[in-house]
Amino acid sequence: MNILGINAYHGNASAAIVCDGQLIAAVEEERFNRVKYAAGFPAQAIRYCLKEAGLTLSDIDHVAVPRNPYARLATKLFYALRMPSFARERLKVLAKFTGIPEALAAAFDSDRKKLSAKFHRIEHHQAHLASAFFVSPFEHAFLLSADGLGDFASTMWGFGIGNHMEIDGAIPFPHSLGLYYTAVTQYLGFPKFGDEYKVMGLAAYGQPEQLEAFRDILRHCHKFTSFHLGLKYFTHHRTGPEMAWAESDKMPALGKLFSEEMPRKLGAARTPEEPLEQRHRNLAASLQARLEEVYFRMLALKRLHTPVKAVCLAGGVAFNCVANGKIFDHTGFEQVYVQPAAGDAGLAVGAAFYVWHQKLGKPRSFVMDHAYWGPGYSREEIRRAIDSSGLAQDGYCIAEFAEEELTRRSAAIVADGKILGWFQGRAEWGPRALGNRSIVADPRRPEMKDILNSRIKHREIFRPFAPSILAEATAEYFEKSHPSPFMTLAYGVRPEKRDKIPAPTHVDGTGRLQTVTREANPRYHALISAFRDLTGVPVVLNTSFNDNEPIVCRPEEAVDCFLRTQMDALVLGDFLISRS
Repeated sequence: MNILGINAYHGNASAAIVCDGQLIAAVEEERFNRVKYAAGFPAQAIRYCLKEAGLTLSDIDHVAVPRNPYARLATKLFYALRMPSFARERLKVLAKFTGIPEALAAAFDSDRKKLSAKFHRIEHHQAHLASAFFVSPFEHAFLLSADGLGDFASTMWGFGIGNHMEIDGAIPFPHSLGLYYTAVTQYLGFPKFGDEYKVMGLAAYGQPEQLEAFRDILRHCHKFTSFHLGLKYFTHHRTGPEMAWAESDKMPALGKLFSEEMPRKLGAARTPEEPLEQRHRNLAASLQARLEEVYFRMLALKRLHTPVKAVCLAGGVAFNCVANGKIFDHTGFEQVYVQPAAGDAGLAVGAAFYVWHQKLGKPRSFVMDHAYWGPGYSREEIRRAIDSSGLAQDGYCIAEFAEEELTRRSAAIVADGKILGWFQGRAEWGPRALGNRSIVADPRRPEMKDILNSRIKHREIFRPFAPSILAEATAEYFEKSHPSPFMTLAYGVRPEKRDKIPAPTHVDGTGRLQTVTREANPRYHALISAFRDLTGVPVVLNTSFNDNEPIVCRPEEAVDCFLRTQMDALVLGDFLISRS
């Protein structure tokens, strides 16, 4: 049984293929068209997934799409009557979703009539919940999905038991944790789609001095586990959330979400060109603190009324690793699972597994314990990329090594304070580089963060870099030891270890860590082990292999990024390339 999941005409367009209950491939369209957060129809992602699975379009039995136009139909009609222009825009998007079978056929030069697959429309948040629970290691778990908006809901919760989910409740439009965070992110002068993670990093530099004001912007409901927005501070309920993401050749964009009441309450809004002041840092801290209060209350109240000790999180809010790392201390849950593409890209996986388990009733047999579901490249393909780049003619040193020697030499380069591009195996699923498309550096050097920003990353100084640590050493360096294989949890670095790894330790003493096991990624584990043998530190600094672009996917893109930045060395498969 072959199931194709498609997230289309929505930010982070993606595709995934599930064959007999096993995930074979999953990838975002941005890795191919090189447009960050690309929307549109993920034709190239679908082609890759089918190729990886050795299938043709005619082999697909089911196609799962995470959009249900009939969900909350009354609410949709109510707002359509209030906001005709918004309704017209939604109808255009709906027309595109209705045409997915034709788009799929066109992408493969096939006749629509030849497609034998059954099409399923899965509600947005149910696909999110499925993407978390059905690939988790838990037999029983509480489930929570929270984001901006999907099928006119922003939040949904329920329980997972075996191969079935029970939905307990949902919070409909216009109330939304995701839109709350995005609106304040815009107010703070970060208007681009996806900028919320910048403000999460900025929050560590401030104090939540405006927390009481934010309690008026985001309010608790007396209703069990619920919340609502102080709508006078927002515009989306009057004009509709203006979202431009139907095209795939440009980055998605959002219209202004905050009203003039927000500056009246909090002070003048910052423009992107203005310098950051302490006031802005404190506002970011207040934004984050209020999100955590509401988030933890929802989880803690549920934990009080259930014996279940595990929680699965999905939706864009599940990328808030700062909040996720505090769940253990504030909610009573003892186990947390967040899959690596918890945002809207993950809907492709969730929709496919929803069909397999929830609709077809098939038993569970798969756990997502690594993130390497994207394209990989053979030695011959890597060799061709090196040869065609002209590196040898330009004086670069190129050598091929067996794995043990390769990791030993690579670790020595990092320990020497140099910056290493690390390209291995299949690309990561989700927005984080997790040891296959990474840039690796020495975490012991306080100046390394500034060096990376000046020579390669060119990003805001307040944004942290991440530590990758041998899983078996987690408790030695961090205040918690629960696995964080996908960089979705932030923990406090033990005070006595902060001077050992200053570069990836954030200003608040935390690190958004990746725990690396030999089973999940043997070569990356070997690299960190070799670095530990040289330095005594079982940690490397890890950042994504890119420079203001989607993470590199092909070896040609890795070579290009290496050449136009100031990396010292590049590992492509078994090849080590050094500047002479």
